Amino acid sequence: MIQINEVNLQTNWQKELANVVTDPQELLNILGLHDQFDARDFAAKRLFPMRVPRPFIAKMRHGDRHDPLLLQVLPVHQEYLTEAGFSKDPLEEQDAPVPGLLHKYRSRVLLMLKTGCAVNCRYCFRRHFPYQDNQVNKRSLEPVFEYLRAHPEINEVILSGGDPLMAKDNMIAWVLEQLEAIPQIKRLRIHSRLPVVIPARVTEELCQRLAQSHLKVILVNHINHANEIDDTFKAAMQRLKLANVTLLNQAVLLKGINNDVAAQAQLSEALFDADILPYYLHLLDKVEGASHFDVEEREAKAIMAELLEVLPGFLVPKLVREIGGQPSKTPIDLGLLG
Repeated sequence: MIQINEVNLQTNWQKELANVVTDPQELLNILGLHDQFDARDFAAKRLFPMRVPRPFIAKMRHGDRHDPLLLQVLPVHQEYLTEAGFSKDPLEEQDAPVPGLLHKYRSRVLLMLKTGCAVNCRYCFRRHFPYQDNQVNKRSLEPVFEYLRAHPEINEVILSGGDPLMAKDNMIAWVLEQLEAIPQIKRLRIHSRLPVVIPARVTEELCQRLAQSHLKVILVNHINHANEIDDTFKAAMQRLKLANVTLLNQAVLLKGINNDVAAQAQLSEALFDADILPYYLHLLDKVEGASHFDVEEREAKAIMAELLEVLPGFLVPKLVREIGGQPSKTPIDLGLLG
């Protein structure tokens, strides 16, 4: 039974979802930056809608037009640039064997449980993904479970999206129940940005259900900058830690946001303070509309080489690139700096 305070928590995160900022000018007014940007830039929201939860806005620095959290979500005119090598489907994943399911890696599949996000990051590699063709419900998920039963080599399911934690707790509990009944499934991985943009999403009901599962549960956060981590988020991670959830992070190397040694070191330290281990640092997926965030591989390798000198090895994420059609992520060899 859900306690009264848990009802309030669930109501709070759903209210936050309903109260996101979708207008660039409103966002800049909140931050005292109403005259710091050219309003003509904001037409880029037609390419990809803007969505920013207010708890995330509260972490931005008032009056700072270069705030690293603001730059991740604000539409700008550079999104209209067309660059060679950038495409609408950089990972070649817009061809699912079953609607809502991506089977890119031999032993694991991605289940796109929800097709929306709480926050729209401007560098999102799925900003052009045909989510309308991959929406799922309980009835349409049955072919997914049939697919899993027919492929015994699959032992891990990754809940992705969109953002899978956009689903309500009872839906996540139902999906868990179905997966727990498939003998070869050992692990459930949840890839989500919601806990860091709306920490109230980590409810006690969610934690209790995850704790009850015989599956090994891993939450892979998506956090790009140390400023995203505050005490409220840390408290949410502690609730998950007490539920025996393994906590990891993946970040994207983004020009003008975190492409220096200090920012990466601060991120790793802040993550570990929240009991999260750095997992992956991704080179930008070359999605059309995000070329202004791209960091050259040579620069990325130099940053990582220096990071190895200032951090213990367990706090250094693996630098990787994802290449469409490849059976795994591609590690970047730091020994080849020439």
